[in-house]
Parts: sequence; structure tokens; C-alpha cells
Amino acid sequence: MSAALTRRPGLAGIRAARAPLHLACLGIAALVVLAALLAPWLAPDDPNAVDLGGALAGPSPEHPLGLDAAGRDTLARLLIGARASLLGPLGVVVFSTVAGVLVGLLAGWRGGWLDSLLSRATELVFAFPGMLLAILIVSVYGEGLLAPVTALAIAYLPYVSRLTRSLVVAERARPYVAAHRVQGHSGTQICLRHVLPNIAPVVLAQSTINFGYALMDLAGLSFLGLGVPALTPDWGRMVFDGQTAIQHGYPLSAILPCVLIVLTVVAFNVVGERWADRVARRTP
Repeated sequence: MSAALTRRPGLAGIRAARAPLHLACLGIAALVVLAALLAPWLAPDDPNAVDLGGALAGPSPEHPLGLDAAGRDTLARLLIGARASLLGPLGVVVFSTVAGVLVGLLAGWRGGWLDSLLSRATELVFAFPGMLLAILIVSVYGEGLLAPVTALAIAYLPYVSRLTRSLVVAERARPYVAAHRVQGHSGTQICLRHVLPNIAPVVLAQSTINFGYALMDLAGLSFLGLGVPALTPDWGRMVFDGQTAIQHGYPLSAILPCVLIVLTVVAFNVVGERWADRVARRTP
């Protein structure tokens, strides 16, 4: 009894210490999303407008964050680039979550040979690196968001399907499933009306974490020139374009998108992990 009492204040202290970090990350994530939505109205200039005479110019009232090596407004490109930088990971998460939940539900609920077949298929996808798959697909279909988003969604699908399968297997053994069967409900009804809503918070928490990782992967592909077209503002592409500025002693246009990528990835990961932690504590 005394040991339990001494442990509880420690856990409460840890959770209290993590609360400010969670709130800060939640604020950062909300601010980034809001900036992306309002980018056309917040951007001080056309992100592709070129001022060759002012290339690598420092901050000024007209250009608060200066110009890059091509004479383009850095703040405008950061704001407009947030749209492509967030839209790609959103596509990865939506596709991988929907398809992964469907596969996991079928495997966990039906079991048997279908479970074995789907499990072997996901293991095959696990064996192929997602970034390599994205590079191969982009090499075939060219620049654009569709190819890398599709490739990374396929790569992320097994993580969601395995999580969903394990949750469904655990839910299938709970008493309420047997009670609904006795009442004459079909397996499909029980699965969609009761099991799926019960596992949804955990899956959505994992998808929030996956969003941060997908953003990082897509930024890496854009840095390699395999993401959005060259003229489309994107944080990963801005880091690549900023290499010239770094060589001339003006690192701001490369450092700022790096900072935004890191902050956004950390923010979504912390929010997702906190959400998953809360769901785990509420699960009986």
C-alpha cells in the first residue's frame, strides 16, 4: 500500500511536467495548420516572383525574412510551402489509415487463412524500404505529389494494419462481443458498430504520429528533387535551394525551412504520443 502511494505522486509529477510541452506542441501544430490555410492572405508577395537585383538580400519591411538566392521572398515561400508540405503527409496518413484499418479489420476479425494471407502480404511490404519504393515510383512517373504520396502510403499501411489487427483480436475476446452475438447481431454489425469505434482513438493517435514521419520523408524526397516540381514552394525544396545561399554566407533561407520541418514533426509526434497515452490509460 505504501509503495503504491509513493509511486503515484511521481507519476503525477511526470504527467504535470509533460503537460506544458504537450500544450506548446499542440499550439505549434495548430499554428502551422492555420498558417497553411491562410497562406494566400498572409504571404507578403508572390512566392515565385523573382528580384535578381535583390538576391540574398537581408530582412526588410517589404521582405521580413529577406530573399533567397533566386531573389524570391522567403516568408512567402515558407507560408505557401506549408500547404504542399502538409498536404502530402495528410494524403499519406489518410490513405494508409483507411486501407490499413480495412486490412487489419479483415485479418483480426475473420482470422484463419485470410489472416495468414494478409499478414504475409504486409510482411512483404515491410521488407521493402518505403523511401526506396518512393524513389522508384517517382523515377517512373516523374515529379509531383501523387507518386511519392502513393509510395509512402503503401509503406505506412502495414504499420496501421498490424496495429488494427492486434486491437481487433483483443476486442474480439471481450464479453460484449459474445453478448451481441447472443442477441442475434451479425459479425459485420458488431465489427463496424462496436469494435471499430472502440479501436478508432488508438488508430487515430498512431496516425497523428505517422503524419510527422510522413512529413519528414516527403521533405527528404523534395530535397533530393523527387517531390513537388521545382517552381512549387515546399519546405524540403527550400532546403535544397538554400544550399547556394549557405555557400555565400546567407543561411537564413535554408535554416528556416529546416527549423519548421523539425518543429512540425516534433509537435505532431508529441501530440500523437500524448493522445495515445491518454487512450491507453482509459482502456480497461
